[in-house]
Amino acid sequence: MRPNHSSPDAAADQDAVISFLSSAAAYGLKGQVERHQTHGAIVFLAGDKAYKLKRAVRFPYMDYSTPDLRHRMCLRELEANRQMAPEIYEAVVPVCRLPSGEMKLGDVPGAEAIDWLVTMKRFEQSTLLENMRRAGTLTNDILRLIGQRIAGFHATAAPNHQYGGHDGIASVVHENHSILSRSIGRPFAKADIEMLRDQASHRLQSLRGFLDQRREYGFVRRVHGDLHLNNICLIDGRPVPFDAIEFSEEFARIDTFYDLAFLLMDLDRHGLVGGANAVLNAYLETSKDYAGLAALPLFLSCRAAIRAHVRMAMADADAAKLTDAEREASGFLNRALDYFKAPACRLIAVGGVSGTGKSTLARSLAPVVGATPGAVILRSDVIRKELWGVEQTTPLPAAAYTPAFSERVFQTILERAEIALRAGHSAIADAVYARQDEREAIGKIAARAGVAFTGLWLDAPIGTLEKRIEARKGDASDATQLVLHRQLENIDVPTQWSRIEAGTTPEEVLAQALRAVQPKGTA
Repeated sequence: MRPNHSSPDAAADQDAVISFLSSAAAYGLKGQVERHQTHGAIVFLAGDKAYKLKRAVRFPYMDYSTPDLRHRMCLRELEANRQMAPEIYEAVVPVCRLPSGEMKLGDVPGAEAIDWLVTMKRFEQSTLLENMRRAGTLTNDILRLIGQRIAGFHATAAPNHQYGGHDGIASVVHENHSILSRSIGRPFAKADIEMLRDQASHRLQSLRGFLDQRREYGFVRRVHGDLHLNNICLIDGRPVPFDAIEFSEEFARIDTFYDLAFLLMDLDRHGLVGGANAVLNAYLETSKDYAGLAALPLFLSCRAAIRAHVRMAMADADAAKLTDAEREASGFLNRALDYFKAPACRLIAVGGVSGTGKSTLARSLAPVVGATPGAVILRSDVIRKELWGVEQTTPLPAAAYTPAFSERVFQTILERAEIALRAGHSAIADAVYARQDEREAIGKIAARAGVAFTGLWLDAPIGTLEKRIEARKGDASDATQLVLHRQLENIDVPTQWSRIEAGTTPEEVLAQALRAVQPKGTA
Protein backbone atom coordinates (compact mmCIF):
# COMPACT_ATOMS: atom_id res chain seq x y z
CA MET A 1 0.00 0.00 0.00
CA ARG A 2 1.31 3.46 -0.85
CA PRO A 3 0.08 6.69 0.76
CA ASN A 4 -1.81 9.28 -1.22
CA HIS A 5 -0.30 12.73 -0.92
CA SER A 6 -2.88 14.49 -3.04
CA SER A 7 -4.85 17.36 -1.56
CA PRO A 8 -8.49 17.33 -2.66
CA ASP A 9 -10.39 19.95 -0.69
CA ALA A 10 -13.90 19.36 -1.93
CA ALA A 11 -16.37 16.98 -0.33
CA ALA A 12 -17.23 15.67 -3.78
CA ASP A 13 -13.87 13.94 -3.94
CA GLN A 14 -14.99 11.72 -1.06
CA ASP A 15 -18.39 10.80 -2.50
CA ALA A 16 -17.14 7.59 -4.09
CA VAL A 17 -15.63 6.43 -0.77
CA ILE A 18 -18.88 7.19 1.06
CA SER A 19 -20.88 5.28 -1.54
CA PHE A 20 -18.53 2.31 -1.23
CA LEU A 21 -18.72 2.26 2.58
CA SER A 22 -22.51 2.50 2.50
CA SER A 23 -22.72 -0.97 0.96
CA ALA A 24 -22.61 -4.10 3.11
CA ALA A 25 -20.41 -5.73 0.46
CA ALA A 26 -17.55 -3.41 1.49
CA TYR A 27 -17.38 -5.31 4.78
CA GLY A 28 -18.00 -8.78 3.33
CA LEU A 29 -21.53 -8.77 4.72
CA LYS A 30 -25.12 -8.89 3.54
CA GLY A 31 -27.97 -6.66 4.57
CA GLN A 32 -28.08 -2.98 5.40
CA VAL A 33 -25.41 -0.61 6.71
CA GLU A 34 -26.57 1.97 9.24
CA ARG A 35 -25.16 5.42 8.69
CA HIS A 36 -24.88 8.29 11.20
CA GLN A 37 -23.53 11.70 10.19
CA THR A 38 -22.24 14.70 12.13
CA HIS A 39 -20.65 17.88 10.84
CA GLY A 40 -17.23 16.24 11.02
CA ALA A 41 -17.70 12.51 10.47
CA ILE A 42 -19.80 9.66 9.15
CA VAL A 43 -20.09 6.45 11.16
CA PHE A 44 -21.01 3.27 9.31
CA LEU A 45 -22.45 0.45 11.43
CA ALA A 46 -21.86 -2.95 9.84
CA GLY A 47 -22.05 -6.27 11.65
CA ASP A 48 -20.42 -6.00 15.07
CA LYS A 49 -18.17 -3.11 14.03
CA ALA A 50 -18.40 0.65 13.63
CA TYR A 51 -16.30 2.42 11.00
CA LYS A 52 -15.72 6.14 11.37
CA LEU A 53 -14.85 8.20 8.31
CA LYS A 54 -13.78 11.79 8.75
CA ARG A 55 -15.61 14.00 6.29
CA ALA A 56 -13.60 16.10 3.84
CA VAL A 57 -14.48 19.38 5.56
CA ARG A 58 -12.59 22.41 6.76
CA PHE A 59 -13.75 24.60 9.63
CA PRO A 60 -11.82 27.31 11.48
CA TYR A 61 -11.24 24.83 14.29
CA MET A 62 -11.06 21.53 12.37
CA ASP A 63 -9.41 20.57 9.10
CA TYR A 64 -10.07 17.18 7.50
CA SER A 65 -9.80 18.45 3.94
CA THR A 66 -7.09 16.06 2.68
CA PRO A 67 -6.51 12.31 2.99
CA ASP A 68 -3.20 12.92 4.76
CA LEU A 69 -4.89 15.12 7.36
CA ARG A 70 -7.63 12.57 7.85
CA HIS A 71 -5.06 9.80 8.31
CA ARG A 72 -3.18 11.82 10.89
CA MET A 73 -6.38 12.66 12.77
CA CYS A 74 -7.51 9.03 12.74
CA LEU A 75 -4.26 8.02 14.43
CA ARG A 76 -4.69 10.78 17.00
CA GLU A 77 -8.26 9.74 17.67
CA LEU A 78 -7.19 6.17 18.31
CA GLU A 79 -4.52 7.30 20.75
CA ALA A 80 -6.76 9.78 22.57
CA ASN A 81 -9.68 7.40 23.02
CA ARG A 82 -7.89 4.23 23.96
CA GLN A 83 -7.24 5.78 27.35
CA MET A 84 -10.92 6.17 28.22
CA ALA A 85 -12.55 3.65 25.92
CA PRO A 86 -10.22 0.67 25.33
CA GLU A 87 -13.36 -1.48 25.16
CA ILE A 88 -14.36 0.28 21.92
CA TYR A 89 -11.36 1.49 19.90
CA GLU A 90 -9.43 -1.03 17.79
CA ALA A 91 -7.38 0.28 14.85
CA VAL A 92 -6.96 2.64 11.90
CA VAL A 93 -7.52 1.03 8.49
CA PRO A 94 -7.31 2.39 4.94
CA VAL A 95 -9.78 2.42 2.10
CA CYS A 96 -7.67 1.33 -0.87
CA ARG A 97 -8.15 1.73 -4.59
CA LEU A 98 -6.81 -1.04 -6.79
CA PRO A 99 -5.29 -0.37 -10.24
CA SER A 100 -8.60 -1.56 -11.67
CA GLY A 101 -10.40 1.24 -9.84
CA GLU A 102 -12.12 -1.15 -7.43
CA MET A 103 -12.12 -0.16 -3.76
CA LYS A 104 -11.19 -2.45 -0.89
CA LEU A 105 -11.35 -1.99 2.88
CA GLY A 106 -8.06 -2.72 4.59
CA ASP A 107 -4.41 -2.87 3.59
CA VAL A 108 -3.90 -4.18 0.06
CA PRO A 109 -0.26 -4.49 -1.16
CA GLY A 110 0.42 -2.21 -4.14
CA ALA A 111 -2.89 -0.39 -3.80
CA GLU A 112 -3.40 3.30 -3.15
CA ALA A 113 -4.78 4.44 0.23
CA ILE A 114 -7.40 7.03 -0.67
CA ASP A 115 -9.00 7.47 2.76
CA TRP A 116 -8.87 6.21 6.32
CA LEU A 117 -11.22 4.87 8.97
CA VAL A 118 -11.15 4.36 12.71
CA THR A 119 -12.56 0.91 13.49
CA MET A 120 -14.43 0.27 16.70
CA LYS A 121 -16.36 -2.45 18.41
CA ARG A 122 -20.04 -1.77 18.00
CA PHE A 123 -22.16 -1.23 21.09
CA GLU A 124 -25.91 -1.36 21.45
CA GLN A 125 -27.36 2.00 20.44
CA SER A 126 -29.86 1.68 23.28
CA THR A 127 -26.93 2.12 25.71
CA LEU A 128 -25.98 5.51 24.26
CA LEU A 129 -26.85 8.10 26.89
CA GLU A 130 -28.69 10.30 24.40
CA ASN A 131 -30.90 7.38 23.42
CA MET A 132 -31.39 6.48 27.07
CA ARG A 133 -32.47 10.06 27.70
CA ARG A 134 -35.03 9.84 24.93
CA ALA A 135 -36.29 6.51 26.24
CA GLY A 136 -36.55 7.84 29.80
CA THR A 137 -34.08 5.26 31.16
CA LEU A 138 -31.23 7.65 32.03
CA THR A 139 -31.32 7.64 35.83
CA ASN A 140 -29.48 9.81 38.32
CA ASP A 141 -27.75 6.70 39.65
CA ILE A 142 -26.22 6.15 36.19
CA LEU A 143 -25.26 9.81 35.99
CA ARG A 144 -23.56 9.64 39.38
CA LEU A 145 -21.41 6.79 38.03
CA ILE A 146 -20.51 8.98 35.09
CA GLY A 147 -19.48 11.83 37.37
CA GLN A 148 -17.21 9.45 39.26
CA ARG A 149 -15.76 8.03 36.03
CA ILE A 150 -14.95 11.47 34.64
CA ALA A 151 -13.28 12.53 37.88
CA GLY A 152 -11.22 9.35 37.88
CA PHE A 153 -10.07 9.94 34.32
CA HIS A 154 -9.21 13.57 35.06
CA ALA A 155 -7.08 12.48 38.00
CA THR A 156 -4.90 10.31 35.76
CA ALA A 157 -4.74 12.63 32.72
CA ALA A 158 -1.44 14.36 32.06
CA PRO A 159 -1.21 18.01 33.20
CA ASN A 160 -0.31 20.58 30.56
CA HIS A 161 1.02 24.09 31.07
CA GLN A 162 1.02 25.19 27.43
CA TYR A 163 -2.72 25.61 26.94
CA GLY A 164 -5.68 26.65 29.07
CA GLY A 165 -5.57 29.29 31.77
CA HIS A 166 -6.93 32.77 31.15
CA ASP A 167 -5.58 33.00 27.62
CA GLY A 168 -7.11 29.65 26.65
CA ILE A 169 -10.62 30.64 27.72
CA ALA A 170 -10.11 34.15 26.30
CA SER A 171 -9.52 32.60 22.87
CA VAL A 172 -12.77 30.65 23.26
CA VAL A 173 -14.70 33.82 24.12
CA HIS A 174 -13.15 35.66 21.17
CA GLU A 175 -13.77 32.79 18.75
CA ASN A 176 -17.38 32.41 19.89
CA HIS A 177 -18.06 36.09 19.29
CA SER A 178 -16.36 36.01 15.89
CA ILE A 179 -18.27 32.98 14.61
CA LEU A 180 -21.64 33.92 16.14
CA SER A 181 -21.37 37.38 14.55
CA ARG A 182 -21.51 35.76 11.11
CA SER A 183 -25.12 34.78 11.83
CA ILE A 184 -26.37 38.18 13.07
CA GLY A 185 -29.87 38.73 11.81
CA ARG A 186 -30.58 35.08 11.24
CA PRO A 187 -30.91 33.77 13.81
CA PHE A 188 -28.97 35.88 16.33
CA ALA A 189 -29.68 39.45 17.42
CA LYS A 190 -26.66 41.74 17.41
CA ALA A 191 -27.52 42.99 20.89
CA ASP A 192 -27.47 39.43 22.28
CA ILE A 193 -24.12 38.64 20.67
CA GLU A 194 -22.58 41.80 22.08
CA MET A 195 -24.12 41.23 25.51
CA LEU A 196 -22.69 37.72 25.60
CA ARG A 197 -19.24 39.01 24.63
CA ASP A 198 -19.37 41.73 27.30
CA GLN A 199 -20.57 39.47 30.09
CA ALA A 200 -18.13 36.70 29.22
CA SER A 201 -15.25 39.18 29.00
CA HIS A 202 -16.17 40.71 32.36
CA ARG A 203 -16.37 37.33 34.08
CA LEU A 204 -13.15 36.26 32.37
CA GLN A 205 -11.30 39.31 33.65
CA SER A 206 -12.48 38.67 37.21
CA LEU A 207 -11.11 35.12 36.94
CA ARG A 208 -7.81 35.95 35.25
CA GLY A 209 -5.56 35.09 38.19
CA PHE A 210 -7.72 32.15 39.24
CA LEU A 211 -7.63 30.44 35.83
CA ASP A 212 -3.88 30.88 35.49
CA GLN A 213 -3.43 29.52 39.00
CA ARG A 214 -5.45 26.45 38.14
CA ARG A 215 -3.18 25.81 35.17
CA GLU A 216 -0.14 26.25 37.41
CA TYR A 217 -1.61 23.76 39.91
CA GLY A 218 -2.20 21.12 37.22
CA PHE A 219 -5.93 21.46 36.50
CA VAL A 220 -5.31 21.95 32.77
CA ARG A 221 -4.96 18.43 31.38
CA ARG A 222 -5.27 16.36 28.23
CA VAL A 223 -8.92 15.40 28.70
CA HIS A 224 -11.91 14.39 26.57
CA GLY A 225 -12.93 17.82 25.28
CA ASP A 226 -16.32 16.81 23.86
CA LEU A 227 -18.29 15.30 26.73
CA HIS A 228 -21.99 15.17 25.93
CA LEU A 229 -24.75 12.57 25.90
CA ASN A 230 -24.01 11.37 22.37
CA ASN A 231 -20.42 10.59 23.33
CA ILE A 232 -21.01 8.35 26.36
CA CYS A 233 -22.40 4.82 26.42
CA LEU A 234 -22.80 2.00 28.92
CA ILE A 235 -20.79 -1.19 28.47
CA ASP A 236 -21.48 -3.92 31.03
CA GLY A 237 -23.15 -1.28 33.17
CA ARG A 238 -20.05 0.96 33.16
CA PRO A 239 -20.14 4.45 31.62
CA VAL A 240 -17.63 4.75 28.78
CA PRO A 241 -16.90 8.16 27.25
CA PHE A 242 -15.73 7.94 23.64
CA ASP A 243 -15.04 10.19 20.62
CA ALA A 244 -12.62 12.43 22.50
CA ILE A 245 -11.30 15.41 20.56
CA GLU A 246 -8.29 14.68 18.40
CA PHE A 247 -8.35 17.51 15.87
CA SER A 248 -7.10 20.27 18.19
CA GLU A 249 -4.71 20.01 21.12
CA GLU A 250 -5.93 23.44 22.20
CA PHE A 251 -9.50 22.08 22.50
CA ALA A 252 -8.38 18.92 24.28
CA ARG A 253 -5.86 20.39 26.73
CA ILE A 254 -8.25 22.35 28.89
CA ASP A 255 -9.33 22.97 32.46
CA THR A 256 -10.87 19.82 33.91
CA PHE A 257 -13.94 21.77 35.01
CA TYR A 258 -14.33 23.11 31.48
CA ASP A 259 -14.36 19.51 30.27
CA LEU A 260 -17.08 18.61 32.78
CA ALA A 261 -19.09 21.73 31.92
CA PHE A 262 -20.06 20.39 28.50
CA LEU A 263 -21.92 17.42 29.98
CA LEU A 264 -23.55 19.59 32.62
CA MET A 265 -24.73 22.02 29.95
CA ASP A 266 -26.02 19.21 27.74
CA LEU A 267 -28.07 17.73 30.57
CA ASP A 268 -29.36 21.15 31.55
CA ARG A 269 -30.52 22.04 28.01
CA HIS A 270 -32.54 18.81 27.94
CA GLY A 271 -34.25 19.83 31.17
CA LEU A 272 -32.30 17.27 33.23
CA VAL A 273 -30.97 19.69 35.83
CA GLY A 274 -31.40 17.00 38.50
CA GLY A 275 -29.17 14.72 36.46
CA ALA A 276 -26.63 17.50 35.98
CA ASN A 277 -26.62 18.05 39.73
CA ALA A 278 -26.05 14.32 40.28
CA VAL A 279 -23.05 14.40 37.91
CA LEU A 280 -21.63 17.52 39.56
CA ASN A 281 -21.85 16.17 43.09
CA ALA A 282 -20.45 12.77 42.19
CA TYR A 283 -17.60 14.52 40.40
CA LEU A 284 -16.88 16.76 43.39
CA GLU A 285 -17.03 13.89 45.89
CA THR A 286 -14.36 12.12 43.83
CA SER A 287 -12.19 15.04 42.69
CA LYS A 288 -12.55 17.35 45.76
CA ASP A 289 -12.19 20.26 43.31
CA TYR A 290 -14.71 22.53 45.02
CA ALA A 291 -12.72 25.65 44.18
CA GLY A 292 -13.30 25.02 40.47
CA LEU A 293 -16.95 26.01 40.94
CA ALA A 294 -15.91 29.66 40.65
CA ALA A 295 -15.42 29.26 36.90
CA LEU A 296 -18.47 27.09 36.23
CA PRO A 297 -20.91 29.81 35.02
CA LEU A 298 -18.35 31.06 32.50
CA PHE A 299 -17.50 27.54 31.37
CA LEU A 300 -21.18 26.63 30.96
CA SER A 301 -21.79 29.79 28.95
CA CYS A 302 -18.82 29.11 26.66
CA ARG A 303 -20.04 25.57 26.04
CA ALA A 304 -23.56 26.73 25.18
CA ALA A 305 -22.20 29.41 22.83
CA ILE A 306 -20.06 26.81 21.04
CA ARG A 307 -23.09 24.61 20.55
CA ALA A 308 -24.98 27.59 19.12
CA HIS A 309 -22.51 28.18 16.31
CA VAL A 310 -21.80 24.47 15.74
CA ARG A 311 -25.54 23.95 15.27
CA MET A 312 -25.54 26.66 12.61
CA ALA A 313 -22.53 25.07 10.91
CA MET A 314 -24.41 21.77 10.74
CA ALA A 315 -27.39 23.59 9.23
CA ASP A 316 -25.19 24.95 6.49
CA ALA A 317 -24.52 21.35 5.48
CA ASP A 318 -28.23 20.52 5.48
CA ALA A 319 -30.24 23.50 4.25
CA ALA A 320 -33.50 21.55 4.53
CA LYS A 321 -33.16 21.65 8.32
CA LEU A 322 -32.19 25.31 8.55
CA THR A 323 -35.29 26.47 10.44
CA ASP A 324 -34.94 23.81 13.14
CA ALA A 325 -31.24 24.55 13.42
CA GLU A 326 -31.87 28.26 13.83
CA ARG A 327 -34.35 27.59 16.61
CA GLU A 328 -31.93 25.28 18.41
CA ALA A 329 -29.02 27.67 17.94
CA SER A 330 -31.06 30.55 19.38
CA GLY A 331 -31.93 28.37 22.36
CA PHE A 332 -28.25 27.68 23.00
CA LEU A 333 -27.42 31.39 22.79
CA ASN A 334 -30.18 32.26 25.27
CA ARG A 335 -28.84 29.61 27.61
CA ALA A 336 -25.32 31.02 27.27
CA LEU A 337 -26.66 34.38 28.43
CA ASP A 338 -28.74 32.87 31.24
CA TYR A 339 -25.70 31.27 32.90
CA PHE A 340 -24.57 34.77 33.88
CA LYS A 341 -27.93 35.47 35.58
CA ALA A 342 -27.48 33.10 38.47
CA PRO A 343 -29.39 33.71 41.70
CA ALA A 344 -27.47 34.62 44.82
CA CYS A 345 -25.85 31.64 46.46
CA ARG A 346 -26.93 30.42 49.87
CA LEU A 347 -26.17 27.80 52.50
CA ILE A 348 -28.77 25.30 53.71
CA ALA A 349 -28.18 22.95 56.62
CA VAL A 350 -30.34 19.81 56.75
CA GLY A 351 -30.36 18.22 60.20
CA GLY A 352 -32.18 15.49 62.08
CA VAL A 353 -31.61 12.03 63.51
CA SER A 354 -30.97 8.98 61.34
CA GLY A 355 -33.88 7.93 59.15
CA THR A 356 -35.50 11.36 58.83
CA GLY A 357 -34.62 11.51 55.13
CA LYS A 358 -31.94 14.21 55.23
CA SER A 359 -30.04 12.89 52.24
CA THR A 360 -33.19 12.28 50.21
CA LEU A 361 -34.25 15.87 50.82
CA ALA A 362 -30.78 17.23 50.05
CA ARG A 363 -30.73 15.47 46.67
CA SER A 364 -34.23 16.70 45.83
CA LEU A 365 -33.52 20.25 46.97
CA ALA A 366 -30.06 20.70 45.44
CA PRO A 367 -31.09 21.03 41.75
CA VAL A 368 -33.42 23.97 42.50
CA VAL A 369 -31.10 25.94 44.78
CA GLY A 370 -28.66 28.51 43.44
CA ALA A 371 -26.86 28.56 40.12
CA THR A 372 -27.18 25.81 37.50
CA PRO A 373 -26.88 22.90 38.03
CA GLY A 374 -27.78 23.47 41.64
CA ALA A 375 -26.21 23.25 45.06
CA VAL A 376 -23.22 21.26 46.22
CA ILE A 377 -24.22 18.51 48.67
CA LEU A 378 -21.93 17.90 51.62
CA ARG A 379 -23.09 14.75 53.39
CA SER A 380 -21.44 13.75 56.64
CA ASP A 381 -21.84 10.00 55.99
CA VAL A 382 -20.09 10.27 52.62
CA ILE A 383 -17.29 12.47 53.95
CA ARG A 384 -16.73 10.11 56.89
CA LYS A 385 -16.18 7.18 54.49
CA GLU A 386 -13.89 9.32 52.35
CA LEU A 387 -11.73 10.40 55.29
CA TRP A 388 -11.51 6.80 56.49
CA GLY A 389 -10.40 5.75 53.00
CA VAL A 390 -13.16 3.31 52.09
CA GLU A 391 -16.00 3.10 49.56
CA GLN A 392 -19.26 4.79 50.49
CA THR A 393 -21.09 1.53 51.19
CA THR A 394 -18.29 -0.09 53.26
CA PRO A 395 -19.27 -0.38 56.95
CA LEU A 396 -16.97 1.45 59.34
CA PRO A 397 -15.60 0.30 62.70
CA ALA A 398 -16.47 2.01 65.98
CA ALA A 399 -13.15 3.93 65.80
CA ALA A 400 -14.56 5.94 62.88
CA TYR A 401 -17.28 7.31 65.16
CA THR A 402 -15.19 8.62 68.03
CA PRO A 403 -15.77 12.25 69.03
CA ALA A 404 -12.36 13.20 67.62
CA PHE A 405 -12.99 11.66 64.21
CA SER A 406 -16.54 12.99 64.10
CA GLU A 407 -15.13 16.47 64.72
CA ARG A 408 -12.76 15.99 61.78
CA VAL A 409 -15.74 15.07 59.59
CA PHE A 410 -17.66 18.14 60.72
CA GLN A 411 -14.72 20.47 60.14
CA THR A 412 -14.38 19.10 56.61
CA ILE A 413 -18.03 19.96 55.97
CA LEU A 414 -17.41 23.50 57.20
CA GLU A 415 -14.26 23.92 55.09
CA ARG A 416 -15.85 22.67 51.87
CA ALA A 417 -19.01 24.68 52.42
CA GLU A 418 -16.95 27.83 52.76
CA ILE A 419 -14.93 27.04 49.61
CA ALA A 420 -18.14 26.53 47.61
CA LEU A 421 -19.73 29.70 48.94
CA ARG A 422 -16.61 31.76 48.27
CA ALA A 423 -16.73 30.40 44.73
CA GLY A 424 -20.25 31.81 44.42
CA HIS A 425 -21.99 28.44 44.55
CA SER A 426 -24.76 27.31 46.91
CA ALA A 427 -24.23 24.40 49.28
CA ILE A 428 -26.40 22.02 51.29
CA ALA A 429 -24.74 20.56 54.39
CA ASP A 430 -26.33 17.26 55.48
CA ALA A 431 -25.53 16.11 59.04
CA VAL A 432 -27.29 15.31 62.31
CA TYR A 433 -26.47 18.66 63.98
CA ALA A 434 -27.24 17.19 67.38
CA ARG A 435 -25.56 20.05 69.30
CA GLN A 436 -26.16 23.78 69.40
CA ASP A 437 -22.46 24.55 68.84
CA GLU A 438 -22.55 22.58 65.55
CA ARG A 439 -25.58 24.54 64.37
CA GLU A 440 -23.92 27.81 65.30
CA ALA A 441 -20.74 26.80 63.49
CA ILE A 442 -22.51 26.06 60.18
CA GLY A 443 -24.44 29.33 60.46
CA LYS A 444 -21.19 31.27 60.95
CA ILE A 445 -19.85 29.89 57.65
CA ALA A 446 -22.74 31.54 55.84
CA ALA A 447 -22.25 34.77 57.78
CA ARG A 448 -18.54 34.92 56.92
CA ALA A 449 -19.33 34.38 53.24
CA GLY A 450 -22.10 37.00 53.34
CA VAL A 451 -24.83 34.65 52.09
CA ALA A 452 -28.29 33.68 53.29
CA PHE A 453 -28.58 30.75 55.68
CA THR A 454 -31.47 28.38 56.35
CA GLY A 455 -31.46 25.59 58.89
CA LEU A 456 -33.96 22.75 58.31
CA TRP A 457 -34.73 20.30 61.11
CA LEU A 458 -36.39 17.06 60.00
CA ASP A 459 -38.62 15.14 62.39
CA ALA A 460 -40.64 11.95 61.95
CA PRO A 461 -42.40 9.36 64.16
CA ILE A 462 -40.04 6.84 65.69
CA GLY A 463 -41.78 3.94 63.99
CA THR A 464 -41.15 5.55 60.60
CA LEU A 465 -37.48 6.15 61.47
CA GLU A 466 -36.98 2.52 62.49
CA LYS A 467 -38.59 1.18 59.30
CA ARG A 468 -36.47 3.44 57.09
CA ILE A 469 -33.24 2.41 58.78
CA GLU A 470 -34.12 -1.26 58.50
CA ALA A 471 -34.94 -0.88 54.79
CA ARG A 472 -31.65 0.80 53.83
CA LYS A 473 -29.47 -0.98 51.28
CA GLY A 474 -26.32 0.23 49.54
CA ASP A 475 -26.24 3.50 51.46
CA ALA A 476 -23.37 5.45 52.98
CA SER A 477 -25.04 5.54 56.40
CA ASP A 478 -24.01 2.94 59.00
CA ALA A 479 -26.81 3.91 61.36
CA THR A 480 -28.73 1.12 63.10
CA GLN A 481 -31.80 1.27 65.29
CA LEU A 482 -29.46 1.23 68.30
CA VAL A 483 -27.68 4.31 66.92
CA LEU A 484 -31.04 5.97 66.34
CA HIS A 485 -32.16 5.47 69.93
CA ARG A 486 -28.86 6.81 71.26
CA GLN A 487 -29.32 9.90 69.09
CA LEU A 488 -32.84 10.42 70.40
CA GLU A 489 -31.59 10.20 73.99
CA ASN A 490 -28.92 12.85 73.46
CA ILE A 491 -30.40 15.17 70.86
CA ASP A 492 -30.62 18.89 71.49
CA VAL A 493 -33.56 19.85 69.29
CA PRO A 494 -33.05 23.31 67.75
CA THR A 495 -35.61 26.04 68.25
CA GLN A 496 -34.27 28.47 65.63
CA TRP A 497 -34.35 26.17 62.60
CA SER A 498 -37.41 25.52 60.42
CA ARG A 499 -39.12 22.28 61.45
CA ILE A 500 -39.96 19.89 58.62
CA GLU A 501 -42.49 17.11 59.13
CA ALA A 502 -40.50 14.32 57.48
CA GLY A 503 -42.85 11.40 58.06
CA THR A 504 -44.73 12.19 54.84
CA THR A 505 -43.84 11.60 51.19
CA PRO A 506 -40.59 12.92 49.68
CA GLU A 507 -42.64 15.31 47.53
CA GLU A 508 -44.38 16.78 50.57
CA VAL A 509 -41.09 17.08 52.47
CA LEU A 510 -39.54 18.93 49.53
CA ALA A 511 -42.52 21.30 49.35
CA GLN A 512 -42.12 22.14 53.05
CA ALA A 513 -38.39 22.74 52.58
CA LEU A 514 -38.95 25.03 49.60
CA ARG A 515 -41.38 27.13 51.61
CA ALA A 516 -38.83 27.43 54.40
CA VAL A 517 -35.99 28.33 52.05
CA GLN A 518 -37.96 30.78 49.91
CA PRO A 519 -37.41 34.38 51.02
CA LYS A 520 -40.40 36.04 52.61
CA GLY A 521 -42.44 38.22 50.29
CA THR A 522 -41.58 36.24 47.13
CA ALA A 523 -44.09 34.35 45.08
